[in-house]
Amino acid sequence: MLAQEVIRAQRDGAPLTTAHIQHFVRGLVDNSWSEGQVAAMAMAIFLRGLNREACVALTDAMMRSGRVLTWPDMPGPVLDKHSSGGVGDKVSMMLAPMVAACGGYVPMISGRGLGHTGGTCDKLEAIPGYCATPDAARFEMVLRSVGCAIIGQTADLAPADRRLYAIRDVTATVESVPLITASILSKKLAAGLQGLVMDVTCGNGAFANTRSMADALAHSIVDVAHGAGLRTTALVTDMNHVRGRNVGNALEVAEAVAYLAGSPTRATFFGSTSGFGRDPRLHEITLALGAEMLVLGGLAPNTAAARNLLQAALDSGAAAERFARMVAALGGPTNLLERPLACLAAAPVVLPVPAPHAGVLGAVHTRAVGMAVVELGGGRRQPGEAIDARVGLSGFAAPGQRLAAGEPLAWVHAADSDSATRAVAQVQAACSVDEGYAVGAVNHTARSISCVLDRVGKGIID
Repeated sequence: MLAQEVIRAQRDGAPLTTAHIQHFVRGLVDNSWSEGQVAAMAMAIFLRGLNREACVALTDAMMRSGRVLTWPDMPGPVLDKHSSGGVGDKVSMMLAPMVAACGGYVPMISGRGLGHTGGTCDKLEAIPGYCATPDAARFEMVLRSVGCAIIGQTADLAPADRRLYAIRDVTATVESVPLITASILSKKLAAGLQGLVMDVTCGNGAFANTRSMADALAHSIVDVAHGAGLRTTALVTDMNHVRGRNVGNALEVAEAVAYLAGSPTRATFFGSTSGFGRDPRLHEITLALGAEMLVLGGLAPNTAAARNLLQAALDSGAAAERFARMVAALGGPTNLLERPLACLAAAPVVLPVPAPHAGVLGAVHTRAVGMAVVELGGGRRQPGEAIDARVGLSGFAAPGQRLAAGEPLAWVHAADSDSATRAVAQVQAACSVDEGYAVGAVNHTARSISCVLDRVGKGIID
């Protein structure tokens, strides 16, 4: 079978057979398909789509392209959460230790940045010494002893997806429901999960920028996972604004640490003397996703009880302690929680993004905010390109926040003055500041907390 004939069949809309899919996946792994051929196939799938049977076959073949983990004697349920991507989305870093503190075991295989969105693996590698690609023995040791281990794709876990993922990132083929479905589930099935909660982000900062696409992706992931025997629930969540207050690798780690520790993130990262506690929208989505995980794993009878358990794990410091142990066990510093700003590299140039006039922060072109961070060096333009973990945005104003003229919408962290100045202009252009204070502020703030838009569930395998 020739690669070009498989590409031709997909290009022309002919149904792909399992043999076609397996040939493509073998070519990803043994490099018998060139970069150009893989890119052409990805574009053909992007344009033509895949039917459910072909998507299941692609997911299964990519999952079986490497090692498949099993956890036969784990003392608690093996659970995970995954996001379809967004801007400032650091939920995984907080949620894994929170669920671990409640009795779950979370072997989280995370992705790298894709397009305008950041990747959890890249964020954790901003921590000095953190090993995001441990060998299998170390991965298992950390998971069993701590309860959570967040790593990137190792060479032996879904290697076909690893290559395809990198090529999609730079060929404008990211926003494809079957490719997103197969990419996510191949890694999650290879991790040997008993339950998965999917965060399908929706809005102008997500790959699913319309509600119809988000719904299609949520149903695709739940249906394919269900067909593979994996209990899965999907939440459709709002991504029309930066999630939390920071965007950028080290900056998001700092916010995650502050969230877990219950302390404000202060001057060094925000360019001001004020701090704040847990962002309400970030807290709500973290609790909502975590509650679904605990219910799937049988650790709570319902989501209300699960939320109470998660909050208790935060309030007692148990979740923060699990995160600190995970970081240390994977080679990071032992004092990250106590001295995050000393451990994380800081950019040499920090500039405010002044509000053009007094008003309320309204609509934000969130994808443009993510691309501004990519252009600062916080994301990749080519596969394998190095990332500058220091750069990004901090202290991003909350939806509906009142701003005086000149008050910072955010703070830009950059490697040099020129790139900082460009980013300031890009962020200003991406933000709408409405001049009407009272009514707009109240209504927009009320909407901003309601960030879970829908739930798609298949908790019990038929």
